Amino acid sequence: MQRRDIPPELSFAALPVAEPRELTGPPPSRRQRGAEPEVVSVAELDRRLKRILEGSTADVRVEGEISGLRIVGSGHAYFTLKDESEEAAIDCVMYRTAAPRARKLLADGARVVLTGRATVYVPRGRLQFSADDARLAGRGALLEALFRLKEKLAAEGLFAPERKRKLPVDPQIIGVVTSGDGAAIHDIVTVAFRRGGARLILARTPVQGAGAGQRIVRAIALLEEFPGIEVIIVGRGGGSADDLSAFNEEIVVRKVAAARVPIVSAVGHEIDVALTDLAADARAATPSQAAEMLVADAAARRAALEHLEARMRRAIAHRLRGARADLDRQRARLGSPAQILAEPQQRIDDAMARLRRRMERILVEDRAALQRSERRLAARHPRAVLAGARGALRPLSVRLAAAAHRHVAFLREGFAGDVARLEAMSPLRVLARGYAIATDASGRAVRDHREVAPGDPIAVRVHHGALLARVVVTAGPDQALVEGHAHAHAPAAAAAAAAAAPAPPSRQGGGPRAASGRAPRRKRTQPGAPACEQLGLGFAAEEHAPTLGRAGAAGQVSVGQGGAEAGPEERHHVER
Repeated sequence: MQRRDIPPELSFAALPVAEPRELTGPPPSRRQRGAEPEVVSVAELDRRLKRILEGSTADVRVEGEISGLRIVGSGHAYFTLKDESEEAAIDCVMYRTAAPRARKLLADGARVVLTGRATVYVPRGRLQFSADDARLAGRGALLEALFRLKEKLAAEGLFAPERKRKLPVDPQIIGVVTSGDGAAIHDIVTVAFRRGGARLILARTPVQGAGAGQRIVRAIALLEEFPGIEVIIVGRGGGSADDLSAFNEEIVVRKVAAARVPIVSAVGHEIDVALTDLAADARAATPSQAAEMLVADAAARRAALEHLEARMRRAIAHRLRGARADLDRQRARLGSPAQILAEPQQRIDDAMARLRRRMERILVEDRAALQRSERRLAARHPRAVLAGARGALRPLSVRLAAAAHRHVAFLREGFAGDVARLEAMSPLRVLARGYAIATDASGRAVRDHREVAPGDPIAVRVHHGALLARVVVTAGPDQALVEGHAHAHAPAAAAAAAAAAPAPPSRQGGGPRAASGRAPRRKRTQPGAPACEQLGLGFAAEEHAPTLGRAGAAGQVSVGQGGAEAGPEERHHVER
């Protein structure tokens, strides 16, 4: 295995390298001076390159990111391994003879370390890497999520040492949460009974697969309610990272940290570390060690067992290292029969893929041609032509009548709408609500107090009839409407002036404005015409309006434009 302290770029330095083979063509005896060089075929060249590559790159480890993963029906996996730091990639293949554990790690985007050899695919002369084993490189996606959960729970204090409780010295009732059919419960029972025979209460639950986390939480809660329970062992035997994922779920970790009694986590083997190991009150490398931690035994027996176990581990490790080294030498010398059979299977896969694509393309083209012919034949059939003509003629009369009715209805609706809008815009409707229209001598509606002056005659049109009045005083929006100083003299003089006031003058006559020397404010549209006739109100004002004295009624007349209600600033005092 690669040492962790060796940089990745030096990871191949200590690997054994096979003796190089020269690609020199014919033997030295045939390479005499002046002799023609040997001409080899393309297949022979590819085979020579294949032998050189496989001999010099045996058991090479390559790290990269998987992309374009394709697993065919034969079980072989084809993909591309890309370099994340540089623009480099190599085609890879992992045959179905590889370990299932390694094949499960293959996924698009996964960062893996492949063990295998570089070779040449002779039928295409393509360089590829034949992988025999794979393992995750770095954290990987799942491991990254596990680290984020670990940081989250650690920030909440679930792994803090001060939260951990001491284990009971000699517990008599021990709860066990594990599978009833696994090796973990067997190991716990064996060790416990051999060391002291404590009473074990088993809560059977699945320890892997979908829903295992929820079942583990329910099992712990059930054991917490058991009378006299002192400590609980939560664990299982060894397995892959997927098999141990239930003990990394957040609900399980939180339940272990919040349990009422101390909990010992014994998940997997010694190298396996789950989040429950960090949240539990104590961690055991294996379920057996958990039983040893809880069940008391003599110190001498424990020391002897530990000594024998250490010797056995060393002996097995030594035997395994020797056997593995011998196996590697034999494999490099003999080669792999599975590799010899896998290449023809790869050629078969390529041929089947090409044949399948060709058949699908032909079927698509034939179906399209058949559909086009059927459509053309159906469109040319006399019955279809006659039926289409009859069907097109039949609804014409119905459509024409319906269109005529719709058009007439549309015109009626438009006419009714126009009548309603015209009636709504009629000035008479506005006058009926109590408003009045004041006009000057030229017939223009008075909209501003500055358009008339004191003494000017005005015509006031109301709903029923009209009034002829004369302006006494004007005021702006921010001014009080009171008679000025000039009109505050004797009432008799004002009454006499009002009685002697002439009729509304024409443009040639000299009215109050002409007498005072003030010029008209605007041009008269119809000179000499009575104000009421210019408004088109259907009546004419009298030549002389009746004269009222100071005791006559002096009121306010509302003046508006377009039927809008006049404000206080648009009201004038008039003398009738």
